[in-house]
Amino acid sequence: MGEPRVMGAAMGVIELVVFDMAGTTVRDDGQVPDAFTAALAEYGVTVGPESIRSLRGASKREAILALLPPGTARAEQAERAYASFREHLARRYAGTARAVSGAADVFAWLRDRGIRVALNTGFDRDTAHMLLAALGWEADTVDAIVCGDEVPQGRPAPYMIFRCMEATGVVSVGQVANVGDTVLDLRAGHNAGVRFNIGVLSGAHGHDVLAAEPHTHILTSVADLPALLADA
Repeated sequence: MGEPRVMGAAMGVIELVVFDMAGTTVRDDGQVPDAFTAALAEYGVTVGPESIRSLRGASKREAILALLPPGTARAEQAERAYASFREHLARRYAGTARAVSGAADVFAWLRDRGIRVALNTGFDRDTAHMLLAALGWEADTVDAIVCGDEVPQGRPAPYMIFRCMEATGVVSVGQVANVGDTVLDLRAGHNAGVRFNIGVLSGAHGHDVLAAEPHTHILTSVADLPALLADA
């Protein structure tokens, strides 16, 4: 896609910014892939880092189902493996969950300017709320949270972004920015047709990987977002 480009005056155009969680606004210190590996190992499934990385950003339920071998009991095994994943993840995040530097300040900066803020995540709602509590983010830190098991299909489908729009009363994708650290985040933003589709380098995928996907900008982290919008 080439170098990041500016697409008009962003201030006054963007009404909603949709952020991913793990790797985008929540520090990615390996908790998620470690929990995947541990949960699947209980079912005799060994997965390498590349397999896990390719599913980053996906619904965690859908990702576990994709990694389990075919069989008549696959769906039942997937539910048990997902429950195990949640337990492993909670233990790994306990006392270690940290926000990406500046994330909460960016939320406040946007909302002070009348721009709504939503989180969308491949986690289920219980896990998302566990993370919010661990970070000390109150219920009013953002305007909406949408989780992967609350829509018909997770990323790269655009449905979580659309649900964020519905929850915040934004009707035009031309007034939406999508921010994420994975290939699937950017594909979801592209499929939704958002005005700004922004990759950040704070999580799962590096610059070359994200640059090969549909995007409007690539930033070091969410902390750079206010400068991008103000300069635009």
